[in-house]
Amino acid sequence: MIRIRFTAADVARVRFASRAAPLLELNTALMMMCRRDDGVLFGRWRQRVLRSLPAAVEPLADVVPAGRAPVFLDVFDDSLQEGLVTVRSARPEVVRAEMERVYATVPGPPPPWIRGLHQGDAEAWRVVGRAQHAAFETLLRPVWSLVQDLHQAEFTRHALTVAEHGVGAALDGLVPGARLSGDVWECPAPFTRDVALNGRGMVLLPTFHWTGPPLLADLPGRPLYVTYPAGPGVPLVPPGADDGTEALAGVLGRTRAAMLRVLAREHTTGDLARRLGISNATASAHAAALRGAGLITTVRAGRAVLHRRTALGGLLVRRREQSHRGGFSVQGAEGQGDGTTGPRPPAG
Repeated sequence: MIRIRFTAADVARVRFASRAAPLLELNTALMMMCRRDDGVLFGRWRQRVLRSLPAAVEPLADVVPAGRAPVFLDVFDDSLQEGLVTVRSARPEVVRAEMERVYATVPGPPPPWIRGLHQGDAEAWRVVGRAQHAAFETLLRPVWSLVQDLHQAEFTRHALTVAEHGVGAALDGLVPGARLSGDVWECPAPFTRDVALNGRGMVLLPTFHWTGPPLLADLPGRPLYVTYPAGPGVPLVPPGADDGTEALAGVLGRTRAAMLRVLAREHTTGDLARRLGISNATASAHAAALRGAGLITTVRAGRAVLHRRTALGGLLVRRREQSHRGGFSVQGAEGQGDGTTGPRPPAG
């Protein structure tokens, strides 16, 4: 459980980032690429990404060994070039301390160029900049306009909620199970983290490549940055591309097709609405239609209503994907992997 403790001053300093942050989105995409437990669709996306990454990206695996990222990569500028400059301008003592921290448990000596980075070598920094730039161009540039549109829709939605109902209403349910209780904001997570804001405030940033728990960047003298998953729960597809989604949408309609894909895992009606960018009533109506067709099941757990894809629904998704790929079978791929996290692209 994540618990973030507010003062009265902090409530007045909660804000939503108005624009997407390229390097933040890149970090979450790389983290997602290193997971192995998020279903068939992300498995296909991961394979495609690994095939397309240029050699220039490989040094990032040395900067983030064993999935442990140095904090100077936590950059929230809303322009790629400004973000790259911010990374490069990290204080030397921070860079040294962070590289020592992330390599503390890595067996063997670090690569020579990492020792150069530790010492502030200019060429080592150019290697980092080229790697980040190449990774962004490969992973995110094709979908960046979509990320910006999704971010603007998310920002507008929360701005309207805050204007009409206040900050507390926006924090409640920002992610499934999140709630503001008194002066503590609680978010479900598979770990325990307690953070006292003490007047620093908090900045909330949606990400459209991460499906795990909220990510915290808690640096001295800065607001707490909370990155939370806000995407549809499926990989983003570049405009004009077709990965089988259009075929399924032609049968069910675009929203119901997206819902069926998301429901490979259990979700509440509210969570479906948030992921798909629709109202709770619309999500409930689409769920009812899918349930009537035998494609999903719905059960009540306390006050929550939980939906999940049936075997028939899963078969429909797989058949459409297989048809698009000329019969390649993905059955049995869902849920496999070692659960590795951290923005560490495999070398080679």
